[in-house]
Formats: sequence, C-alpha cells, structure tokens
Amino acid sequence: MIAAIGLGWGEAIVVLVVLLVLFGAKRLPELARSLGGSVKELQKGLEEGLIEDDESEDTAS
Repeated sequence: MIAAIGLGWGEAIVVLVVLLVLFGAKRLPELARSLGGSVKELQKGLEEGLIEDDESEDTAS
C-alpha cells in the first residue's frame, strides 16, 4: 500500500510519527477506524455508481 501512494518506508515512518505527535496515541486507533469506514463507504458508492451506469447503458441500447 505504501508503494501505491508513492511513499518509502522512511517517509511512512515520519508521517506516522507526525500523526502520533499531532493526535496522540489514544486518538490514532479511532482515526484509523474512521478512515477505514470512510474508504469502505466510498468503495461501496463507486460500485453502486458503476452498477447504475451499466444498467442505464443496457436500457439505452
């Protein structure tokens, strides 16, 4: 995943340390869960949009 967004291991560690300093150790798991839920909802919405596009193309033909 890190390579997918163009970060090396060193850069990823720096980002994690900065997040730890900004938000604290207690809030990081909560933020991670929230981000994970947001990503799941985004993927679900994209899939539903693709299904609707396919259906509209089928009826237009």
